Amino acid sequence: MIRLLCSLLMVLGLLAPALAASSGPDPRRAAWKKLYERPEMVPFPDDDPYSDAKAALGRLLYFDPVLSAGGVRSCASCHNPSLSWGDGLPRAIGEGQKPLATRTPTLLDVAWIPIFGWDGRFPDLDSVPFMGPITSSAIMNRKEDELIAALRAIPGYRAAFAAAFPKGTITRDTISAALATFERTIVAGEAPFDRWIDGNEAAISPAAKRGFDLFNGKAGCAECHSGWNFTDGAFYDIGTATGDDIGRGRFFPNSPKLRYAFKVPTLRDVARRAPYMHDGSEPTLAAVIELYDRGGIDRPSRSELIKPLGLSDAEKADLIAFLDSLTSDPASFSAPELPR
Repeated sequence: MIRLLCSLLMVLGLLAPALAASSGPDPRRAAWKKLYERPEMVPFPDDDPYSDAKAALGRLLYFDPVLSAGGVRSCASCHNPSLSWGDGLPRAIGEGQKPLATRTPTLLDVAWIPIFGWDGRFPDLDSVPFMGPITSSAIMNRKEDELIAALRAIPGYRAAFAAAFPKGTITRDTISAALATFERTIVAGEAPFDRWIDGNEAAISPAAKRGFDLFNGKAGCAECHSGWNFTDGAFYDIGTATGDDIGRGRFFPNSPKLRYAFKVPTLRDVARRAPYMHDGSEPTLAAVIELYDRGGIDRPSRSELIKPLGLSDAEKADLIAFLDSLTSDPASFSAPELPR
């Protein structure tokens, strides 16, 4: 009898994953799916509207190393379209090939993001170029007046600015507006997940569908990675960062919850954007899931959303299958011929 009972328990153990998988989808799945429908239009601000000429100018500037003092680095050096608009490195590389403190964030879907930077130091997209990379001595190290003079000396740029702006002036504001307009057109391509949301049940695997249920349910990922672009744009301490970089807390020293709080990144194309976290400290998606499953460092600043999850190995695998389904179809993107 004991031998029979042991055999039965072994069989049930082997069948447990299959039984869990056959229990059916979470009854909330249909409602959750409605939260992930892609928008039809890219938003542009009223004071910086879209125009073809402005976007074309921004594309030229984006790929031009004239924006850097050394003449060898462009925006695309870190935000490479072939690498899902990142660089695939644990830490970004700046002027003189020196590593920076944080990794390069992707530019996918930035049109829908309210503020920028891992610590939120940039109030809007137009403010980023000159508050950050162009004039930063650690990144592109280009003085504002020298860049403007260099662009004004290039006939092709004088013509491009004249086409893009009513007065045709080359200034800090027009350079920033052109770059921001182009960057707002950087939108994640259609992924298998999107085809599933649109009604194609065969677009993703059963494991990915179970992972979707976990993502929105037990694992709680959607609390922060919400909506079709998988970020709420906010800042949280997830219980991992240590050291001198306290993230958003540097701007709000009296806020206990913002110490070690960093920006929630989009999960679009996440499977091909390793390594992960603001400092590139997690090499794989499996490592990231293990980190969240542990719950991080228990401290006053840790978000109340972060806690041990108790995920099984099968559930972790299902989450990875879901995250893999967010990878968009390959897209070709070539750099333009630069004006001279």
